Amino acid sequence: MTTLKIENLHVNVAGKEILKGVNLAVNTGEMHAIMGPNGTGKSTLSQTIMGHPAYEVTAGHIYLDGEDLLEQGVDERARAGLFLAMQYPSEIQGVTNAEFMRAAINARRPEDDQIGIMDFITQLDEKREFLSMSEEMADRYLNEGFSGGEKKRNEILQMMMVKPKIAILDEIDSGLDIDALKVVSRGVNSMRSPEFGTLMITHYQRLLDYIVPDYVHVMMGGKIVKTGGAEMAKKLEAEGYASLRDELGLNVSLTDEDVNEYVMGD
Repeated sequence: MTTLKIENLHVNVAGKEILKGVNLAVNTGEMHAIMGPNGTGKSTLSQTIMGHPAYEVTAGHIYLDGEDLLEQGVDERARAGLFLAMQYPSEIQGVTNAEFMRAAINARRPEDDQIGIMDFITQLDEKREFLSMSEEMADRYLNEGFSGGEKKRNEILQMMMVKPKIAILDEIDSGLDIDALKVVSRGVNSMRSPEFGTLMITHYQRLLDYIVPDYVHVMMGGKIVKTGGAEMAKKLEAEGYASLRDELGLNVSLTDEDVNEYVMGD
């Protein structure tokens, strides 16, 4: 079993403290979801776990199987088994999807056990078809000219090919219509196994109708303030974040957008 453990994590962005003591443990074999109002630090958490240099850790620790990730670069964290499906995937000219994915796979394998081209193509075709992606996508430059939905599918395709230990999925549902959401969810669900764990970040319950989590964590004010099962997401949808804030007696400001985000999201 692999464990991603976060202890008392404090993070500044551009001189402002965003995370104010996050504690969380994600094991392989588990699916976790983090929900919360806008600006509470959900995406900051994902970027910090992967080592984005703009996010300054001022206190706390992030461990993967006991190894301190704060001492490691982004590439070392990826080789160790972490994966981030980004909210806004970048477009990279001159590097094809196939080249990128094969390089990512081989970066995690010993030099004497690199994936062969035929084995790679077989796996790529199988997973591409599973996600209803065209054959030409393998030869297109990474995300260049892709629609929002295509970029999200491409992130999931990369995850399925790389086979990380722990995947962080940052709002993979944003901007997707219902058909694309079902396809993306099918890809994530296909990865469920004792060797794979997931941390999903989302605003909306609808993603969790298709990828049912084992645990739901709610972030407010830069901390995880409550943890429960999948049913908690449905309660949030019905009652909103303001109700939970008042129930917990938290001194956290919510905008009108936060209070009404489920209605707006629909």
